[in-house]
Amino acid sequence: MQIKKGSAVTDGYWGSTIFALLCLCFSSMTSAQQTQSLPGSIKQIKPSIVGIAILTPIESKAPQILGTGFVVGNGKYIVTNYHVVSKELDPKIVQNFVALSGTGQNPAIHKMDIIAIDPVHDIAILSIDTALPALKLADDKLIDQGTSIFFTGFPIGAVLGLYPATHQGIIAAITPDVNPASNANQLTLQMLDRLKTPFLVYQLDATAYPGNSGSPVFNRNNNEVIAIINKVFVSAGKEAALTNPSGITYAIPIRDLRKLAKGNDIAL
Repeated sequence: MQIKKGSAVTDGYWGSTIFALLCLCFSSMTSAQQTQSLPGSIKQIKPSIVGIAILTPIESKAPQILGTGFVVGNGKYIVTNYHVVSKELDPKIVQNFVALSGTGQNPAIHKMDIIAIDPVHDIAILSIDTALPALKLADDKLIDQGTSIFFTGFPIGAVLGLYPATHQGIIAAITPDVNPASNANQLTLQMLDRLKTPFLVYQLDATAYPGNSGSPVFNRNNNEVIAIINKVFVSAGKEAALTNPSGITYAIPIRDLRKLAKGNDIAL
């Protein structure tokens, strides 16, 4: 049978084809909108990444960077690892924890006060007086394994100035948190408590370094913060984290930060 152009059959065929193409184009546009380019994502989140440092004016005008932090809530809260700010300040001299914001050799310096800590989950929340751009936090649901992630921080401190670096990878596993010790003498009470009641953390297939402690981990799909970098796996001494990194990094889920904030009446 011959089908004439302009017949109901051909009109239906071309109409269906055009509709399918429009659906395909719309789907592609929606996918592109959901996953922003990595350069665009970095540009968006960089103003919210800060260096965590200790400032001792009597010893040096330059702050000593300890790790990384990020801005949340109303812009006046800084989140980092507890171990980054666990050092006791010397009461005999002027000494403060500070956040360094901006980029380059002359970052802005913000004095910080510690307002909430969770040593078990290795989280600390600090406050500053001047508001900075805040990041969006994910909800409490754990993210699926295989999800693409990235994190930004200061892996080698700020020797040449404040220049944040970004690394990317995937969530390799969701695993109980443990602190392995080579012998019983190295086990602390905190370690024993964790072994009794382990909590889940993300294992990342990505390379972090000591200065990345406190770095926010982002879901690559929407730039929401899903976790906080807190340690890397090393097979030898501490120096091996720099010279021979394992590429295995661990991060605390954001739900543990939200619990700490809620328990201290902090709105995130």
